[in-house]
Amino acid sequence: MSKNEKLKEEIGWLKVIFGILAATDISLLAWLVQNYKTADTILLVIGAASAILITVGIVWVNRIAYEKIDELEDLE
Repeated sequence: MSKNEKLKEEIGWLKVIFGILAATDISLLAWLVQNYKTADTILLVIGAASAILITVGIVWVNRIAYEKIDELEDLE
């Protein structure tokens, strides 16, 4: 497998991870908005902390993907 193909596969996997994280983040934020009045405080704190961590994960995966894209561009 050439370096070109390997980078394309890695970018493909990063897209999958990005999509899963984005969907999870959106769902969690929607739950927080819908249930902030009725949910226990501990659940809200855990949910908010999780949303922050997932958002950081999205930014991290995005940064790695752009680095791989730049690396792929340098090979071609």
